[in-house]
Amino acid sequence: MPASAATAAGAGPLPGGAAATMEASGTWEAEQPMAHDEFTRAVDASREVELTVTGRRSGRPISFPLWFVRDGDYLYLVPVSGSDSSWYRNVLRTPALQLTAGDAQLAASAAPITDSGRVAEIVDMFRAKYGARDVAAYYPKQNAAVQVPLG
Repeated sequence: MPASAATAAGAGPLPGGAAATMEASGTWEAEQPMAHDEFTRAVDASREVELTVTGRRSGRPISFPLWFVRDGDYLYLVPVSGSDSSWYRNVLRTPALQLTAGDAQLAASAAPITDSGRVAEIVDMFRAKYGARDVAAYYPKQNAAVQVPLG
């Protein structure tokens, strides 16, 4: 089950001891770039990622564990409360985010998806990965998703 509690986070270690920090502009700045293959391997070994977004009111980093699906060079996230989810509204304001899978991190820019047909395709991928019953129970409002490039 995806967790709903949020924790504040402002910086995080990257492999090799480098750090990723949130800049005043709301973008994540990595002192040492994360290898695409390393993050992809970490994602492929995970059932959950940690998403860090910028609070639309506070401007502070907020982290959430979330379910995801990977399709090629993209990760897809579905907000539990659809377009009403707080983290989704934060992404609409500031698309820059950070994903963490295991010890691997990726700074990226999210693209919201509201096309009902595309959202339905993504939710179908969630059903295939997590099971139709759990997706129905944990995602009652399925009107939005987010695409995050891995590269």
